Amino acid sequence: MILYDIFRYGHGILLIALHTAVLIGICLEWRRDRRLVNRQLKDEAKVSVIIPIRNESRRMEGLLRTLPEQTYPAEIIFVDDRSTDESPAMLKAFAQDAERRGIDCRIITLTENPGPNHKQYALARGIAEAKGDYFLFTDGDCEVPPGWIHSMTRRIQDENTGAVIGPVFRNKQGKGVFHLFQCYDHTLRYDYLVGATGLGAAGGGFGNNLIISKQALEAVGGYEKVPPSPTEDAALISQIRRGTQYRIHAVAMPDAAVETYCEKTWRSLINQTLRWNNGGIFSPEILTRFNYNLLMLIIGTGILAIPLLPFFPSLWTLPAGVMISMSMNHIAAFCLFRTKMPNGKLPVKLGYFFAMLFMPVYSTLMTAMGYAGIKPVWGQNNAPIGRG
Repeated sequence: MILYDIFRYGHGILLIALHTAVLIGICLEWRRDRRLVNRQLKDEAKVSVIIPIRNESRRMEGLLRTLPEQTYPAEIIFVDDRSTDESPAMLKAFAQDAERRGIDCRIITLTENPGPNHKQYALARGIAEAKGDYFLFTDGDCEVPPGWIHSMTRRIQDENTGAVIGPVFRNKQGKGVFHLFQCYDHTLRYDYLVGATGLGAAGGGFGNNLIISKQALEAVGGYEKVPPSPTEDAALISQIRRGTQYRIHAVAMPDAAVETYCEKTWRSLINQTLRWNNGGIFSPEILTRFNYNLLMLIIGTGILAIPLLPFFPSLWTLPAGVMISMSMNHIAAFCLFRTKMPNGKLPVKLGYFFAMLFMPVYSTLMTAMGYAGIKPVWGQNNAPIGRG
């Protein structure tokens, strides 16, 4: 009985303690970001923006529209990974327009991609041909604010910083609970990332808003030394954190935020989330793998206890710990990035309540699928991405 009480009370205490630590990390990283964002930018810094493309013609218009609006000059490199839609024609037209505007733009066209992570291979090709001191990454389905390159470059120029992770939010203009859940899920995931980074345990990141220094990449032996992973961005960040003297920083303000489209179907959303989840569960870096699995297992245990409550009412402490932790995340998300999330009257507020309840259930499902060996795919080539 004593062991049972330790389990049911210790579970909630541990989960709340972990989330308290995350909140402390968020505060620490926010203070650091305030200092970095006010740094004077070095005009001589050369930046290469590297963008892998795989059949993005239906969702690339926003990126092609916002890239020329940047207030800081940069080399733009598209890596077309065997696209079979209108993407090559759209990229060609953009490059021609960029030339007229005086923007340095190049297109690398891949005719083969051996993988095992096709996106990682595409990025490697782009990095190999980049000329910048800093490499800034985003994806074809993103929109970037006019000051994006400027904001990310200003932060990476801290001499002790090797990589800066920027926030990525879903476009908040859509409607419905499915859209709102994606916006909410994206924001809370980034909160976890900021908190972990503030505690010195950065093990993940959004590869569609990430800048790294060439020196930090060379310090880990180059991009080819990054082990294959379902989440190549997380693997790269882990390599820099554990293999160099450079620090990782996560942006805690909305000025450098990138927006991406919501997925249109549950199938595509699950595929995307599964890739992120598998990247944490099977991370090649021990600390990241341990932290992520511990968190997911504790949350999953609390969710799986719910159907057992009619038979074992004393297990109420497990789901209660999960809900308290989700409430803490909810508060942090709105404190940092309220302006980037959908707002409205009662239906929207009720939607957030549903999202807060559903998110741990969804995360538990993704974790179970990962442990079952289910793999996501990259782009529309239907090729599974290995665990690494």
